[in-house]
Amino acid sequence: MAQSECQENHVLYYFPTCPYCHKVLSFAEDHGIHLELRDAHDEANKAALISIGGKYQVPCLVENGKALYESDDIINYLASEL
Repeated sequence: MAQSECQENHVLYYFPTCPYCHKVLSFAEDHGIHLELRDAHDEANKAALISIGGKYQVPCLVENGKALYESDDIINYLASEL
């Protein structure tokens, strides 16, 4: 998958104060990866997150409707897509 494709198909649900979210965000920034960000504190985003993955947990990377949790797993996935 091309990097531009990777960036267009990924949404990161996060909390602004979550250190694990910041770990993912720092990795993305360091590697020039743009992710669509959705604050999971927002009620509409919270409902979407639960609907997609079945739980209210961040960070959560959503790619084409599939949820991926855990910062290290998200980072490893993004690194493999570069």
